[in-house]
Amino acid sequence: MVKYLQTIPKVLFVLMLLILVLPYLQDELHLVELTPLHGALNSTEKCSFSIQKWISGEYQEKQEQYINENFGFRNLFIRINNQIAFSLFNKAKANGVIIGKNNYLFEEAYIKAYYGTDYIGTDSILKRIQKLKYIQDTLQKLHKDLIIVFTAGKGSYYPEYFPNNMKSKRSITNLQKHVELAKKYSLNYIDFNSYFVENKYKSKFPLYPKYGIHWSNYGMCIAADSMIHYIEHKRKIAMPHIYWDKVDIDDPKETDYDIADGMNLKFKLKSFKMGYPQIKYESDSLKVKPSVLVISDSFYWGLFNFGITNTFSKSQFWYYNEQIYPESYNSPLTSKQINLKDEIIKYDVIIIMATEATLPKLGWGFIENTYSIFNPSKN
Repeated sequence: MVKYLQTIPKVLFVLMLLILVLPYLQDELHLVELTPLHGALNSTEKCSFSIQKWISGEYQEKQEQYINENFGFRNLFIRINNQIAFSLFNKAKANGVIIGKNNYLFEEAYIKAYYGTDYIGTDSILKRIQKLKYIQDTLQKLHKDLIIVFTAGKGSYYPEYFPNNMKSKRSITNLQKHVELAKKYSLNYIDFNSYFVENKYKSKFPLYPKYGIHWSNYGMCIAADSMIHYIEHKRKIAMPHIYWDKVDIDDPKETDYDIADGMNLKFKLKSFKMGYPQIKYESDSLKVKPSVLVISDSFYWGLFNFGITNTFSKSQFWYYNEQIYPESYNSPLTSKQINLKDEIIKYDVIIIMATEATLPKLGWGFIENTYSIFNPSKN
């Protein structure tokens, strides 16, 4: 018994050494394949050694930062730490993420948008709508259509799951005022936010996920189909449609799980099943494919990626009115590098999209810049 007790410190010492050495071995030999982390991550390059950098302390500082961000098993340790914070302390180790009731995940901006605490003021919204009206009328004379799309928002869809400490008195919101004035000024617009809320308990499949910030894959497909029909109606044309005759039922994935992915937890969160339509595209040479320019936040990514552009003859997606896709896939291209008026003239339809959380910056400068081009006397 005494001999056995004497071996315990030696075993513990060996275990400690092993724990200290394992990260180094993982870094050098990649003993275990680890799942990459999601979200915006720092990427520090290894610093090259020089006497000058050593004397100045630059080498030590950058090398320390590199090791902190790249040591073996780092991803695993981060996931374990995040899981402990979530499971034991109800904390989200992700910027702006709020854990609601029953573990429904939100971004703080959507809760603010629902309560109207981010309201930018009636005058600001009125001026924006008036500019949009002027742009719409000008484009109509050129046989082009401007369409404003108010996408669905998770705050409006799931307010019953807000944590109690985030609840407040609801006042007028940016979305309410935008829709009100868009209707008053006869703008071409689609209010998906209201549609989603109204059909929350009628839809065959969930229109919004529990752990994602964007509309569900199924909801996105419904929205895409509706947008195509709206363009048809405005331009009095028959376009090729998207359709599906089968919907796969599965655990949430991709954008239906994007907030949870960004939290980088060790274990998958349990959720209700989601619907995933198997999208198909009509092929009819007699139907018309308009050219379409879309200025949007991240809500258009899903439509863009699944191929709504197959129903257009030509299209571009200006992400937050900055990066231009699909061109930026090959070589970075931004809206500042092109002639705005020349680009607008190329397209039959201009769509500006935003969800309730990004509505304060609707257009991200596109509206003001386009108005300046078509009505320079008002600058």
